[in-house]
Amino acid sequence: MAEQGQDTFRDTLGTLNKEGKRAWVFPKKPDGKWYEYRKYVSYVLLTFLFAAPFVKIGGNQFLMFNVLERRFNIFGFPFWPQDFHLFVIMMLIGVVFVILFTVAFGRLFCGWVCPQTIFMEMVFRRIEYWIDGDRGKQIRLSKMPWNAEKIRKRVLKWFIFFIISFLIANVFLAYLIGSDQLLRYVTEGPLKHQSTFISLLIFTGVFYFVFAWFREQVCIIVCPYGRLQGVLLDNKSIVVAYDHKRGEKEAGRAKFKKNEERPATGKGDCIDCFQCVHVCPTGIDIRNGTQLECVNCTACIDACDHMMESVNLPKGLIRYASEDAIEKKEKFTFSPRLKGYTVVLGILTAVLIGMLFLRNDVEARILRLPGQLYEHKANNMISNVYTFKLINKTVDDIENVHFELLSHKGTIELVSNNDFKVDGQGLAEGTLFIEINASALSGDKDRLEIGIYSGTDLIETTTTAFLGPRSYK
Repeated sequence: MAEQGQDTFRDTLGTLNKEGKRAWVFPKKPDGKWYEYRKYVSYVLLTFLFAAPFVKIGGNQFLMFNVLERRFNIFGFPFWPQDFHLFVIMMLIGVVFVILFTVAFGRLFCGWVCPQTIFMEMVFRRIEYWIDGDRGKQIRLSKMPWNAEKIRKRVLKWFIFFIISFLIANVFLAYLIGSDQLLRYVTEGPLKHQSTFISLLIFTGVFYFVFAWFREQVCIIVCPYGRLQGVLLDNKSIVVAYDHKRGEKEAGRAKFKKNEERPATGKGDCIDCFQCVHVCPTGIDIRNGTQLECVNCTACIDACDHMMESVNLPKGLIRYASEDAIEKKEKFTFSPRLKGYTVVLGILTAVLIGMLFLRNDVEARILRLPGQLYEHKANNMISNVYTFKLINKTVDDIENVHFELLSHKGTIELVSNNDFKVDGQGLAEGTLFIEINASALSGDKDRLEIGIYSGTDLIETTTTAFLGPRSYK
């Protein structure tokens, strides 16, 4: 990347050679203040990622995304298909937050929080450094013929990569089907659940392919977030940036010579050591400016600071900064654009909180049986037939459930027992009849309010339509 001219570096990816083939990236092992911070953050997030599907709050899995059964648990709160509007609001909040965060801080998420980066740089890459060695040793090993040493190192590395990919696939499956279900499958053995085991192996193969071979190409080619930053970033966004004003100066970059007085020569502070290039996990030269491939991982900051310290020059030649901070020495300000996104985010968050407070633990639907008219019975009673469905969103059983009319005087009779139970995280459905005296009706189509009770406790209310004869309006 650094060998290309300033005008041509954007014409091709840094991971392609002149023949258009994959140029394998062998990044040097990072070391420094920012890398240590990233390790702490990564280990906390990895612990959370592996623990979240096995932690329960109020009997609910902390995080679960059961797409097949359309059941979701988010921070211990269960969401059913009937809560889809809440899920949409949460997705919108997530999108607006990502936009706001990107406008302000660039791809900070990619370098510090993204699971792809964390697993690649803090798990798989560190194992690679342990087995294959640092950058120079890895390059020599790749060019080495398939002798005993290379075979031993490759087999050991690939085997460990497969085991870790298998563990990740199991955790991923726990998020999808639930940890209880996964543990039951494990104890019962793969032969009893062959389809699930095959799915697990497919997930393992995908993770192994990504982390053992595809690697940084996920961030460069596949991930849409990299393209999104090109639309969202501006000169005020804080990114990992090279201070070209200080690094180039009048005479441009130049190699460092021992005992030279660098400021007096007019040369820039960049000593053209290429350490920022060698340490980059996506193979770019940060000195060419903000690029799509940059994931803001801070490896180049640590490498440059180390070199600046070695030659007694001020650190911070590569740092977190905006283009305006480098060009105009402007401090970060909360721009009108950021204020607008913040207002939208605040409104959506307030709407979601309000909806969550209004959300009940029981979802009730009572609908007239399609195609059925009313029935005129003795004593001027009008009868309608309905189907009902009750969904229990909690993990506890709801006992002694029955229905009562709240808006009219009348009776509700279930086809089965009038009192029944709704299992935890289950549903109950059936048929019922509602009878009301014609004199109590205000028209041919009244709106009824029905209360759902557990014993003497009102747990939910719902409404439905009731048909009657026109002559009783």
